Amino acid sequence: MLEIKDLTVHYDGAIALNRVNLKVEDGEFVGVVGPNGAGKTTLLRTISGVIREIAPGKKEHPSVSGTITFDGKRIDKLKAWKIVRTGIIHCPERRRPFGEMTTLENLKMGAYLRKDKKGIKKDLEWIYELFPILKERAKQMSQTLSGGEQQMLAIARALMSKPKLLAIDEPSLGLAPTLKEKVLDSIKEIWRSGVTVLLVEQDVSITLASAQRIYILAHGRIAVEGTAKELMKNRDVREIYLGL
Repeated sequence: MLEIKDLTVHYDGAIALNRVNLKVEDGEFVGVVGPNGAGKTTLLRTISGVIREIAPGKKEHPSVSGTITFDGKRIDKLKAWKIVRTGIIHCPERRRPFGEMTTLENLKMGAYLRKDKKGIKKDLEWIYELFPILKERAKQMSQTLSGGEQQMLAIARALMSKPKLLAIDEPSLGLAPTLKEKVLDSIKEIWRSGVTVLLVEQDVSITLASAQRIYILAHGRIAVEGTAKELMKNRDVREIYLGL
């Protein structure tokens, strides 16, 4: 479904990603782990086209090379909003709700490209089954939600776009252990419903417990790739990259 070849991203001469190669098959749950500064967020922002929306001339304006193919078509030159139309939905780190909108208004914003009113209503009902607290908070301003509730809202808003591939960045960031588990369970349920998932996480245990395949990103490069079982069998990988 998604294939990345030799993806390289420079910020003012500093390399954020260095010849990254990565694949996600239709229906897979793939994880990307690595320490802060490894390039995980840059990877998702490049896939979704957000990184190319940074205004040229700014100090941090990036240089991007390599190819990104989705459903057999090149998307690495497309605008971010056109990439959304292909079915890739990026759920960014730190939640970022529209703070002065209600929870329900945020969810409706997720469906802004859709015209199927019956489908939107059905998906909203499913969202409320997946995250019952969002139904309770439907009329509440999203900026007043707790961190865990905002994370659920961010994922739910992304789901309202009806993604083929859901790319989620650091969903456990800043959450208590019990909330982390709840958010992870919801992501697994989303995957089981038929949505392909690309999860970026710093919390290794979350990724090992959920993803079918895992890429370890270090210093902008893919250091190792494999299933959780394969990675855990390798002592060097456990100690050097996973800290286990």
